[in-house]
Amino acid sequence: MKVYNFAAGPSMLAEEVKLTAQRDFLNYNGSGMSVTEMSHRSAVYENIHNEAQSLLRELMHIGDNYHVLFLQGGASMQFEAVPLNLLHTKADYVVTGNFAAKAASEAQKYGDVAVIASSKDKNHTYIPDVDKLVTREGADYLHITGNNTIFGTRYTKLPKVAAPLVADMSSMILSEEIDVNQFALIYAGAQKNIAPAGLTLVIVKKDIINRPQSICPTMLRYSTQAEANSLYNTPPCFAIYMAMLTFRWLKNMGGVPAIQKINEYKAGLLYDFIDNSSFYKNPVQKEYRSLMNVPFTTPSPELDKKFTAEAEKSGLVAIGGHRSVGGMRASIYNAMPVEGVKTLIDFMKKFELANR
Repeated sequence: MKVYNFAAGPSMLAEEVKLTAQRDFLNYNGSGMSVTEMSHRSAVYENIHNEAQSLLRELMHIGDNYHVLFLQGGASMQFEAVPLNLLHTKADYVVTGNFAAKAASEAQKYGDVAVIASSKDKNHTYIPDVDKLVTREGADYLHITGNNTIFGTRYTKLPKVAAPLVADMSSMILSEEIDVNQFALIYAGAQKNIAPAGLTLVIVKKDIINRPQSICPTMLRYSTQAEANSLYNTPPCFAIYMAMLTFRWLKNMGGVPAIQKINEYKAGLLYDFIDNSSFYKNPVQKEYRSLMNVPFTTPSPELDKKFTAEAEKSGLVAIGGHRSVGGMRASIYNAMPVEGVKTLIDFMKKFELANR
């Protein structure tokens, strides 16, 4: 039985990427070693590390005025690393879901942090009007969460504010084109669109990282990692290798513009089916719907549970919604093929007919 993994993360990887990793697992590039066991100081690994950085710069059009860092600790570690490196007087946050709220909460430990907008009043089913956002005078940065994995919303337009823009892009990175130059810092856990868990990407302007707070640990200082080319200590070598393979795969497909078209098509298929059904509902305001995470419900919580159980038996795994909201959630990241979405829709049709 063919299995499609709709998990929010760790998520599925491209078949081609997994097959290449399988082929090279015992003997990478004639080295006689697996990437999992070679020294991060070796020339063989250094080539992997540098190619991964170079490919990411190419795919996202990242200029020389930015550092590209390969870190550990997940996006959750960046909830603290960001304020410890960038917060000097005050910082502003927009809360559009659980992870945005956690980011703001962690930052409040380290200085004057204000939530200047929130979508909590409508259970995070929309994005606050970015044209009405005003940061406080002298704010060191404005933090947003580009895509909300749990609630299925995304920014379709960026705020135009005085403060530098910082974004958590964990569940949307490389899924659609963005202009990196509009951001002071972007961070993303890799386990949704890039690689196995363990790697976190940070793309940060070079001119803003040299004044960390005095209490900032050495390992969390962006300057520490930048000066060492993300090799200050042993990095997550295998995850970086898998990222390199994913970046190669994306480049061969035609880069981010090509995958964006596929993502828009996949999401369009699923949203159109839901919108034309009287059985399934998606709670998100249409203009803010995510391309990556599609939450939906049936007419009752009991049917939601039945749907999830029967979907699992049919090879549509990890489709249950987050415990805080219930229902279902189809995470259709870059590696999810169109066939996976069509298979889900076919199952949804059959389930509706059997449970009306």
